[in-house]
Amino acid sequence: MSGTLNKVMLIGHLGDEVKIHYFEGGNCIARFPLATNETYTNRQTGEKVTNTEWHNIVVRNKAAEICEKYLSKGDKVYVEGRLKNRQWQGEDGNMRYTTEVHVQDFTFLTTKNESLQNTQMQGTAPQNEPSRPSAPEVPIDDTEEDDDLPF
Repeated sequence: MSGTLNKVMLIGHLGDEVKIHYFEGGNCIARFPLATNETYTNRQTGEKVTNTEWHNIVVRNKAAEICEKYLSKGDKVYVEGRLKNRQWQGEDGNMRYTTEVHVQDFTFLTTKNESLQNTQMQGTAPQNEPSRPSAPEVPIDDTEEDDDLPF
């Protein structure tokens, strides 16, 4: 063992809908922002303070399709993965940098009823979609080709 570890575990709410991109050959990648909150009371003022951190989440292949199908803005999810840094040159010629969480495992924490309430509060009517499992655990294995979904 090399003596290093790159592991991230987050529980948070989706800040936007899952956006998926398909590549030639059938692979795909999904991205979504995840918000985590820290709440504490300021000792001097007694005021309750909430700090929100935003995380860029990346999910690949079948797990990406599951996320796109069952997750919506506002849903609560547990993700486990590793940090990756990326850089690219923007259209303006400047270098851009981002840190992403590349997901290896995730669990939905929002129930179907909670998700429908979130959808209705956002002003969109729920569509006819299959029942959402309350909290499936989905290990991610990109090498597996057959469709052994747990639901």
